[in-house]
Amino acid sequence: MFLIAGPCAIEGRDIVFHTAETLKAVCQELEMPLYFKSSYDKANRTSLSGRGVGMDEGLRILQEVKEQFGLPILTDVHESWQCAAVSEVADVLQIPAFLSRQTDLLQAAARTGRTVNVKKGQFMAPWDMRGAIDKIRTVSPEADIWLTERGSSFGYGRLVVDMTGIVEMRRLGCPVVFDATHSVQQPSGQEGVTGGNRELVPYLMRAAIAVGIDGLFLEVHPDPDKAISDAANQVRLADINDILTQAVRMQQTMDTL
Repeated sequence: MFLIAGPCAIEGRDIVFHTAETLKAVCQELEMPLYFKSSYDKANRTSLSGRGVGMDEGLRILQEVKEQFGLPILTDVHESWQCAAVSEVADVLQIPAFLSRQTDLLQAAARTGRTVNVKKGQFMAPWDMRGAIDKIRTVSPEADIWLTERGSSFGYGRLVVDMTGIVEMRRLGCPVVFDATHSVQQPSGQEGVTGGNRELVPYLMRAAIAVGIDGLFLEVHPDPDKAISDAANQVRLADINDILTQAVRMQQTMDTL
């Protein structure tokens, strides 16, 4: 089981480097493959504020992380024209959940030759991800595709996770990732700002591992309450060793069954 982790948005070099250094040390100890994730632009936020440092500065910082820590990089793309430039730095291009049916974006990401991680839209059934796969395979038959579960809309300001959806997506033949932090979001739950409950992350994480996943996605921040994005559901960097130790032990337990 691999890990995708890092701050939700790139707020500056210091936070990114501190988080990357800590994550690398913990994952090495646990023998857990790590993809460092952070977004240069949160273009799909509810509000206009807190979008991040922008593409040029963000990619420069991510390139530094890649070089200094030797970590593969995952980051979001929001528009087709971004894919080529982002692929020069990122090893994995991520399609945000709200854009998971955007044909041109999916195919532009596929044409880069990089792995494409498609986050399942909160509005989509698990089996509908077949459409995203087909769009990618049309232009890149051998593309490496990951599918990420991140909860489904349940009325206003609420998400639920149907664990059977993980089973359904695995039947599509692609590695499946569980995003434990976005799954505890409460969209627009705080008067136009996304709320959430990070205390529930370990519970959903353990449940998903029990069902069977290939990768785990966690957004991690040194001081999440002060983060510019997803402040309520990012996990504290100080807690990441305990959380990942739980994950590895749960995985080991499932492997014996």
